[in-house]
Amino acid sequence: MKNIQVSIMMGSKSDLPVMEETGKILKEFGVSYEMKVLSAHRTPKETAQYAEELKSRGVQVVICGAGGSAALAGVVSAHTTLPVIGVPIQSVLQGIDSLLSTVQMPSGVPVGTVAIGEPGAKNAAFLALRILGLSDREIDGKLNKFREEQRDKILQQKV
Repeated sequence: MKNIQVSIMMGSKSDLPVMEETGKILKEFGVSYEMKVLSAHRTPKETAQYAEELKSRGVQVVICGAGGSAALAGVVSAHTTLPVIGVPIQSVLQGIDSLLSTVQMPSGVPVGTVAIGEPGAKNAAFLALRILGLSDREIDGKLNKFREEQRDKILQQKV
């Protein structure tokens, strides 16, 4: 099997319907990924160990979805130098709490943060593809083709 290029993590299985959107896009582009449920608060040791091993396994980008305190992406970023993208999941305060938790990282522990929920999960995939495309001409070509298709759809619309 091909090396896993992207790790999709979520704090709870209840986040799966949102994070599946990330997987769908990566699959469309032929990018290998794995999904893992780990909690920054309920499985801290396992989360840290998983994050520390990602790079040695060949993973290139990590996408973390979490709600509430949304600490998962920050904890993962603290344990790896890989790019980490945070997807805030809708929770108690319609996801604003998750967004603020994900975006407020201390200097030196970056988490690229996207929109709340499904739109963010989709854009996390596209951001990961752009990162991978920097060193993979095939992915870059597929991204360019996708953008042309989007452009053509807009230009063909009649009002």
